[in-house]
Amino acid sequence: MYVVKSPLSAADLKTVSEALQGALVDLVDLSLVAKQVHWNVIGPRFRSIHLQLDEVVDSARLHSDTVAERASALGVPPDGRAATVAKGSGIGAVPQGWVKDTDAVGTLVSALGAVIARMRERVEATAEPDPVSQDIFISITADLEKHHWMFQAAHG
Repeated sequence: MYVVKSPLSAADLKTVSEALQGALVDLVDLSLVAKQVHWNVIGPRFRSIHLQLDEVVDSARLHSDTVAERASALGVPPDGRAATVAKGSGIGAVPQGWVKDTDAVGTLVSALGAVIARMRERVEATAEPDPVSQDIFISITADLEKHHWMFQAAHG
């Protein structure tokens, strides 16, 4: 079997691959959380929140693909399986059933905040071993922080 060889040292690759895998798990879960809330949000602000949630889903899915492809480029097989995501995500539990619009906003602000905090840790962790991956984490963090701000500003 052909294996992709990494340009990074073994120690650097370990650090970077853990950061990439953690980011993948968080982003896949963020897309699932946002979609779950999207399907179940109710209340007077339903439409605006419903549409805004799809923007988060689209961003999370796009970023998860970027992260997974970066891992593959470094010779690390990405793992986005449901069991892996459930086990490793930094996002807390999401309410089951209908979600009042104000609670939906709180859920997303919290989920985004958790992912952002972990992304910022990954920015720091990859600064020395792989500035290319760090650049990806910086870009993702900026985008997630924009969504975080918009949920707080529009619905706070």
